Amino acid sequence: MTGIDAAELRRRVTELLAAHDPATTDRTAFLQARFDAGLAWVHFPAGLGGLDAPRALQAVVDAELEAAGAPDNDPRRIGIGLGMAAPTILRYGTEEQKRRFLRPLWLGEEVWCQLFSEPGAGSDLAALATRAVRDSRGDWVVDGQKVWTSSAHLARWAILIARTDPDVPKHRGITYFVCDMTAPGVEVRPLRQITGEAEFNEVFLTGVRIPDNHRLGEVGDGWRVAQTTLMNERVAIGGGRVPREGGLIGLVAETWRERPELRRHALHQRLLELWAEAEAARLAGERLRQQLVAGHPGPEGSAMKLAFARLNQEISGLEVELLAEDGLLYDDWTMRRPEHVDFAGREAGYRYLRAKGNSIEGGTSEVLLNIVAERVLGLPSEPRTDKDIPWKELAR
Repeated sequence: MTGIDAAELRRRVTELLAAHDPATTDRTAFLQARFDAGLAWVHFPAGLGGLDAPRALQAVVDAELEAAGAPDNDPRRIGIGLGMAAPTILRYGTEEQKRRFLRPLWLGEEVWCQLFSEPGAGSDLAALATRAVRDSRGDWVVDGQKVWTSSAHLARWAILIARTDPDVPKHRGITYFVCDMTAPGVEVRPLRQITGEAEFNEVFLTGVRIPDNHRLGEVGDGWRVAQTTLMNERVAIGGGRVPREGGLIGLVAETWRERPELRRHALHQRLLELWAEAEAARLAGERLRQQLVAGHPGPEGSAMKLAFARLNQEISGLEVELLAEDGLLYDDWTMRRPEHVDFAGREAGYRYLRAKGNSIEGGTSEVLLNIVAERVLGLPSEPRTDKDIPWKELAR
């Protein structure tokens, strides 16, 4: 850390605004200047969008720029890059990789997606079957299928894990890559969801060539690298900062106050209980973000993501009950390809349907319960008979 404090950051923001007035500066030019000034990720190294400052001080920068009407980088659109790819590249990438990928990622010039889950390896991610074979030139040729890939239809790059050694146990034969989504052999197909839209995709990889300098970490060490991605993913999904009575509980509470004709005594107690649980989750999220200042996210992020999924499903269910027949209205079944999930701007029926996916995406609730039990509560691990068996000998 450089010893930079809040006052110094405010001074640097003032300098940025003086040199690049948001009212007259092109949006992209302003974001470029912000990144180059080290005010993108203040805790990142100098030259990579940061100043080696304490992570907690990012809120100071964001508040100052928001008050000045400065543009942001549309974080919902590039959430996978910001929340998953960037921290993994920062920790495991070479200096060349960091300088190549981090700036356009933060600027939103290049969208990222995540090629992890597979049709036969969702909850048991380490059982993945996508193969990467090294060729005579030292590069890699990848064949396989990935599924439930958000933003693949928009993405320029993907974080990818593939099996490079089938002769060792499943966790030890995986390698982590950066995959060019425009490369020959990459095919993206939409997956239409219960909401009618196609936010997710399946991705087919056929003879896709990846240069070895697009590998993150050592060959065979991909599972360890992927843990950084997964821990950050769960914080990104379940640990976002929200104001008091923000999110879905705010929508239901507002409806309760503004439409007294809908109030029924049987729902009042449930609303109070969920409001209290949502507030407890919000405060737990604040504590989690304080812990992040001291280092990398731990298993607590899994607990936050669990709470996020359960609360979203219960609150959206309460909203549908509260609205009675109006809660079933959802007439937009258009085959859309959205850039991000919009809970607040859609109907209650949409929220109810879309929330069902919250307990699957970013790690199923069942898997996360195991993580919390073993790594947070210290309970005995479940018996695992396949940990020491070579992957190629596993039943599939």
